[in-house]
Amino acid sequence: MSRRLSLRNRQRTCAVDLRSLRRMCLYLLRDVLQRGAFDLGICLVNEKEITRLNEEFLAHKGSTDVITFDYAESGSAGAMRGEIFVCVDEAVRQAKRFHATWQSELVRYIVHGVLHLLGYEDVRLDDRRKMKREEDRLLRRVADAFSLASLAKTCGKGF
Repeated sequence: MSRRLSLRNRQRTCAVDLRSLRRMCLYLLRDVLQRGAFDLGICLVNEKEITRLNEEFLAHKGSTDVITFDYAESGSAGAMRGEIFVCVDEAVRQAKRFHATWQSELVRYIVHGVLHLLGYEDVRLDDRRKMKREEDRLLRRVADAFSLASLAKTCGKGF
């Protein structure tokens, strides 16, 4: 498997610089996590689409921040293969709640999805704490290497 990263933007809440986001994601995967092989799709979606995915595939009611689908075959040593759907509307909402930027929330959700693909779980409290610590560490690494503000072209609704 090669190193393939596909980014798609299917939302209009915020105009995201996909070239900057690609550089950040590749840095995370290749340099920080040192992944030799990956086939990853990242799709930025709106609240309506994430709600549909959440209800249809996970049988959960309502919206969420990120949904990860792991397509790696069992026994495929170290190869990461999957899709991460990120809700930009939720990133904007949570950024306000946590006094952060929507750009940092967006990258946090991608990191969270990647951690799921690496086998991290967040159902049990102790697993959630472990995952959160690693999420914070990886987000800091990306934020130290890049200006997360560079992701913003524009963001509507006063964000």
